[in-house]
Amino acid sequence: MSRTSLSHRLAALASGLGMVVALALQAAPAQAAPRVADARVIIKLDADAYPLDNDLLDRQLVVMGRRHAASLAVQRPLGERVRLVTASGISSAALAQRLAAEPGVAYAVPDARVRRLDVPNDTRYTSGGAAGPVVGQWYLKPPDNQVYAAIDAQTAWDTTRGSASVVVAVLDSGVRYDHPDLAGKLLPGYDFIRDARVANDGDGRDADPSDPGDWVTQADIDSGIVGADCKPEDSSWHGTQVSGLIGAATNNGVGIASVGRNVMVLPVRVLGKCGGLVSDIVEAMRWSVGIAVVGVPANPTPARVINLSLGADGVCSAAFADAIAAVIAQGAVVVASAGNSAGHAVVSPANCAGVIGVGGVRHTGTKVGFSDLGSELSIAAPAGNCVDLTGPCQYPILTTSNGGKTTPGASIYTDSTNFTVGTSFSAPLVAGTAALLLSARPGLTPAQVKQLLEGSAFPFPNSGAEAGVKQCTAPQTSASGTPIDQLECYCNTATCGAGLLDVRAAVVAATTALAVIQLSPASPQAQQALTLDARGSLLQAGRSIATVVWTITDGGGIVNPGSASGPTFSVTPSGAGSFVVAVTVSDSAGVSASTSRLVSVAAASPPPPSSGGGALGGGYLLALLAAVLAARRVVSRRP
Repeated sequence: MSRTSLSHRLAALASGLGMVVALALQAAPAQAAPRVADARVIIKLDADAYPLDNDLLDRQLVVMGRRHAASLAVQRPLGERVRLVTASGISSAALAQRLAAEPGVAYAVPDARVRRLDVPNDTRYTSGGAAGPVVGQWYLKPPDNQVYAAIDAQTAWDTTRGSASVVVAVLDSGVRYDHPDLAGKLLPGYDFIRDARVANDGDGRDADPSDPGDWVTQADIDSGIVGADCKPEDSSWHGTQVSGLIGAATNNGVGIASVGRNVMVLPVRVLGKCGGLVSDIVEAMRWSVGIAVVGVPANPTPARVINLSLGADGVCSAAFADAIAAVIAQGAVVVASAGNSAGHAVVSPANCAGVIGVGGVRHTGTKVGFSDLGSELSIAAPAGNCVDLTGPCQYPILTTSNGGKTTPGASIYTDSTNFTVGTSFSAPLVAGTAALLLSARPGLTPAQVKQLLEGSAFPFPNSGAEAGVKQCTAPQTSASGTPIDQLECYCNTATCGAGLLDVRAAVVAATTALAVIQLSPASPQAQQALTLDARGSLLQAGRSIATVVWTITDGGGIVNPGSASGPTFSVTPSGAGSFVVAVTVSDSAGVSASTSRLVSVAAASPPPPSSGGGALGGGYLLALLAAVLAARRVVSRRP
């Protein structure tokens, strides 16, 4: 990741010919209508409405476009009954809205442009000094009072150092195969960028995901190669940086160590000048895990993990959700960055269901100022922070990179001067950890990997920051709808995920057992029976739960302290507040695992209004009389 500011921008797709409409305006000369950006839309048709006949589907889509006065062209299939369509003289948003309203359409969404997640150009993060930092790769070491957020991969390596049979796909800007610390760690991969101008490598899709540089010039903007919302910038070498954190060669006497150590990296190029398109990314996601993509050779080395250090503002689109569901069904884990827009809402695809969304924290464990946040996140990991406003960056994330400003230069490592910070680097720490878990226990499902990461997370700190740092809250907007910045704050499980990434604890749980406490109902209320359930605890294959022991360690004044046994345990909180429950689960082989959970209880809901007999109140009668009179007035205006 470069030090340039992140701006989540959706580029206006302005290439191609606009539709010219001749207007007869009395004696005035005819003029061309204002040019409207060409539309690009991803559409999926319902299976029960459309047979799986590709030629027929394409013809029906063209007819559908004519109904909306759009000369619609089918560009290519993106999956079963999923097509990328284009049209002139209409915007992507308008065409998507019209097509989505058609019967038999599962979804229609704009083929939006997605950006790499760059860090804001804030002096706290952009000042530098000599090469360093003195703490080295602090984020991989065991945590202590100085680096509370360190993930302790170092101890986890005593159990597993990753397997070369586990592949992590890095969907990004490509990679520099010539970096010495990535030698022997990179699989062939693929370049999914169709637009040769954006790809910047002289052609469109091909089997070479090498990163030629993604720099942007003013000429690129003026000529329409990229959108007007882009800005000139140097090459980021973003994919090379992300790849190094996941799988750089380790224990080779040079450079850096990676989280996954022995796991392999599959570079998949989806980001070029000023980002990439959702249509390219969703196809790349499918291909990465072994799902066939039209016109692309089969992937001989399907990935078990996908890393997405990219994103765009807004809710999870149906196109992303569809592709993610297919990837997870294939048995692959999806990890994505929260975003770097200073505490705004989590970006897409990190906010999509099933994704392990990753927020960013400082070395002290508080949310780093630039990280976005929200309930969609699963976990938090170090994102790098510089501490001082001047001088060298003290806690960057060191990784592999390239020294070229535009075209490739010498292979380098980031340091205290040329530093890398951002949630783009939190995500690969989690993706590499997921690969370690799959190396230790290959049969894990994506849901179980997510469960292990969340269940083994280390609690967020609630002290230690400078005076004035507050608890994080849900993302806020102003009265005008503008997102409000939320800088450093104390994370909690409602805003930053289950806790801080703990690689050692996750690996131990994967190789032994993980105790899990589930709540029913999920949102407890006072004076309502609550069932605590340990049956979802994760055990080794072939084992079963033998014993479960519950202990209310702190009743909080709303439940009685005490102990119980059995796979489930019921309590009825007397009022609103919170209590702490602990559980120890032992399996049939005698292996035990324990965990505790703070349970928050809301006030009891007020009873619904009575609908039985009895006298009606005066207020109700007045409202009823007003409604009758209004109805009479409406009827009186009918012809």
